[in-house]
Order: sequence, then C-alpha cells, then structure tokens
Amino acid sequence: MEIVIVEKKTFEALLAAAGTLAAKVDALQRRCGDRQGCKWLDGEDVCRILRISPRTLRIMRDNRAIGFTQVNRKFYYKPEEVERLLKGAALQRYGREET
Repeated sequence: MEIVIVEKKTFEALLAAAGTLAAKVDALQRRCGDRQGCKWLDGEDVCRILRISPRTLRIMRDNRAIGFTQVNRKFYYKPEEVERLLKGAALQRYGREET
C-alpha cells in the first residue's frame, strides 16, 4: 500500500474538478435522455433497415451520403440520417424531387 501526501489546496482543487466533471456528465446525460435521437444504430441495423449490403453502406459513407461516427473500428449512424435516406428513396421511387 502506498501513501501519497498532497497539499490541502491541491486536494480541494482535485475534488472541485471532479465535481465539475460529474456535473457536466449529468447535464449531458439529461440532455441526451430528453431526445429520442440519442440511440445510435450500428451498420448491421442500417443495412437491415435500408435493405442494402455492407459494401453499399461503405460506399455511402465514402461518398458522404450518410453521416456517421466511428468508435474504434465500428461505425454508428443516427436514426435521423437513416430516416432522411428512407424519405429520399421513397420520393425517388414515386418520381418526385427531394425538397
């Protein structure tokens, strides 16, 4: 067991910083909890919803046709992006222009 000695004002600054961080995390969690769009979809979900292959999804990412975020090697997509693509496909299917 190690014992570390820290000055009182340094320890209080550390506690204040930890408290600030905890408050910011709580605020983000509340803000995200209020929105329904905080649930991200993975590539498998998007492929199933759009009825496309993983390769097509990758091409869409490369062409910036769909917004995404990457965590390590995995890609995630906002449900709003998938809905936008579905609406665009429906409009094209019925011969209307996108607005």
